Amino acid sequence: GYFDPVPSIGWIALGMGCVLLGSTVGTSVTKLDLTPPLDEPIRFNRLRRKVYVYRFHYCWWRPFNNALWYVKPEVYDWNDLRAEEVCIYVPTVTYNSGVVIAVVKPGTNEVIDRFPLSDGTQGGASYWNMAVAFMQSGPYVLPKFDRPPRDWNNEDPGLNLARRFAPKVKWPEAMDIESRTAP
Repeated sequence: GYFDPVPSIGWIALGMGCVLLGSTVGTSVTKLDLTPPLDEPIRFNRLRRKVYVYRFHYCWWRPFNNALWYVKPEVYDWNDLRAEEVCIYVPTVTYNSGVVIAVVKPGTNEVIDRFPLSDGTQGGASYWNMAVAFMQSGPYVLPKFDRPPRDWNNEDPGLNLARRFAPKVKWPEAMDIESRTAP
């Protein structure tokens, strides 16, 4: 057979496309490890009837656009929140379940936003039930835990580079004060 030592334009384009796709996916995976904050806390303020959410937004297919990778703290009215159980199944790849909080337009059931509460439906349902009990009756109805909740900002990351370089949770000052005080 005849072997042409000069590659054709099609093979060069295919090789360059593979390099471009590989570098984009590699950058996305690395950025997903290093840019999210240490935690995405949710604060429930019973007296204000508000929920404060520290959310990280990202666009995995556009890793070079930093404007699409950001933290945005948000405030929602408690009466506009609903819990939803979600199950995501991708054949031969993964099965994931959890509980998300749906934000509905006031006075309707039209969902305008969602944010995650937890992975796993059993734990998520328990967390939602505790949030409902807290918002209805106060902190005295919550179960007593053996250990205090973790504060990822003050934990030693050890050798975990993703946690070592991840930004700490920093609420905007006005929102931090509002989420911790009574009206």
